[in-house]
Amino acid sequence: MNYHIPSGFRFSALASGIKKSGEPDLALIVSDVPATCAAVFTQNKVVAPPVQISRKNLEAGQCQAVLVNSGNANACTGAEGFRIARETLKLTAQTLNVGDDLIAISSTGVIGVQLPLEPFRKGIPLLVSSLNPDQGEQVAEAMKTTDAFAKIASVQEPGAVSYSILGLAKGAGMIHPNMATMLGFVLTDARVERKLLDMALRNGVEKSFNSITVDGDTSTNDMVLVLANGCSNETMITAGTSEAETFCRHLDRVLLDLAKMIVRDGEGATKLVEIKVTGAINQQEARKAARSVATSSLVKTAFFGEDANWGRIIAAVGYSGADIDPDAIDISFDQIPVAKDGLSTGPENEAEATEVLKGDEFVVTINLNQGSAEHSYFTSDLSYEYVKINADYRT
Repeated sequence: MNYHIPSGFRFSALASGIKKSGEPDLALIVSDVPATCAAVFTQNKVVAPPVQISRKNLEAGQCQAVLVNSGNANACTGAEGFRIARETLKLTAQTLNVGDDLIAISSTGVIGVQLPLEPFRKGIPLLVSSLNPDQGEQVAEAMKTTDAFAKIASVQEPGAVSYSILGLAKGAGMIHPNMATMLGFVLTDARVERKLLDMALRNGVEKSFNSITVDGDTSTNDMVLVLANGCSNETMITAGTSEAETFCRHLDRVLLDLAKMIVRDGEGATKLVEIKVTGAINQQEARKAARSVATSSLVKTAFFGEDANWGRIIAAVGYSGADIDPDAIDISFDQIPVAKDGLSTGPENEAEATEVLKGDEFVVTINLNQGSAEHSYFTSDLSYEYVKINADYRT
């Protein structure tokens, strides 16, 4: 597939032996120059050493390289886990000849298992020697754990301030609306002031990775980084300008595209469903209602069973804590109304809605009829296969 590759970035990936399967499991992303960086991390209180180390390293707002391994999360591994994480960072910095404080490290995979150092000792020099601008897709492949496919999105801004944005992500399980991407790396050759980059990332994550759910679990290792190296243009994009609005719109698109791929690839998922709440008194109330429906196991199993059970949906809105009038709620599956003013629209409409649910992608619209605010969550169905995948995960 064709992607817009930002200038000044190089990539490499290989199979180091961390994964028993022999699949690629170690990858490196390098910017030719130190890049302005913004980052968002997991809200889980059980935090893996790579997250703790990277969070501290990126406080200054600069990053030049990202090392990522899959197959082992290096989480709940005690002092030895920290030693291994620091050693991998040191090896990367020395081999690249850049400062330790310009390196981010990330891991994903099984929790509670010590991460071996030998694959990094052998693999990091090979990664550095094989860096290439055309290997972004290989990095996305190496990041996968239970993912069925690599997740890549990009946009290009051809205007006077031209640049590209490339996003790589992994995630299929442990996805929930609290920084729920597992791992996401977004790269751009735009020159962006740090304050704007941080604001753009946080706002974009709220509309994307914090608005998706697969299974209600939030990982110990989640992180999203945005690196802007400025290699395409000398013009600085600053807050409050039309260029800033354009950049934020492009970043939002890349983040949302990646987030929807994660839901579409949800473990055992057969459907991607947008839960769109409209007519709320404010966005916070819309978000509450949408999240409640999107995370309901009963709603998600009804989607898998292709059952237009709008009763489960209105019940989830009712316990969401949102300010609602039950007698004013309308519910539709795509364009088929199944409830009007809190009451059924009849068996014929429900039968039509059942046909909608047979598709692999559809929208559930819930109009609260209380105001003009709206918010969308993206969710998957909950299938037998999800249980099988996670029951067998370590075996």
